Amino acid sequence: MTRTITTSDTPGTADPGEVIHTLSIFVNNKAGVLMRICQVFARRGYNIESLVVAQGRDPHFSRMTIGLKGAPEGLEQIIKQVSKLIDVIHCYEHTSADAVVREMLLIKFLVEDGQQRTDALQIIEHFNGKTVDLTPSSMVAMITGDSPKVDAAVGMLSQFDIIETVRTGKVVMARGEQPT
Repeated sequence: MTRTITTSDTPGTADPGEVIHTLSIFVNNKAGVLMRICQVFARRGYNIESLVVAQGRDPHFSRMTIGLKGAPEGLEQIIKQVSKLIDVIHCYEHTSADAVVREMLLIKFLVEDGQQRTDALQIIEHFNGKTVDLTPSSMVAMITGDSPKVDAAVGMLSQFDIIETVRTGKVVMARGEQPT
């Protein structure tokens, strides 16, 4: 019996005029940089769908990966405006053709008996996931991949009583020798 579970990461219906974009922004690791970048998106009416920020190998710099939704017409202007900000080193848009894009899902759900546990383990294995926590009545699984794969895993695991899900948002790295 499959149930529809609505969580904070359940995909909604997309507006046909809006497209999901993935930006990689290399910045100075200083206070307030994220706020200034987010203001550029807000002024242009773009919604940030996912945001991942982490310090790079050099602690003076950070990498931001921003998944955003909005009309494609204004994106070029946003990239130019973000690139002009003082603490931004560079800002690039990436597609699945020119970059590797992944996200991670942690999903906690109830398993009532041995058969449910076996079924859940088969689903997790199918998605090349891992069980990261196991109790007599629940499991936490970790699935990594592109967004459609993560969405499919949530769909398959929705046959169990899902307690909660947590997703990292997209991380991106350019293919080949291109800078990210």
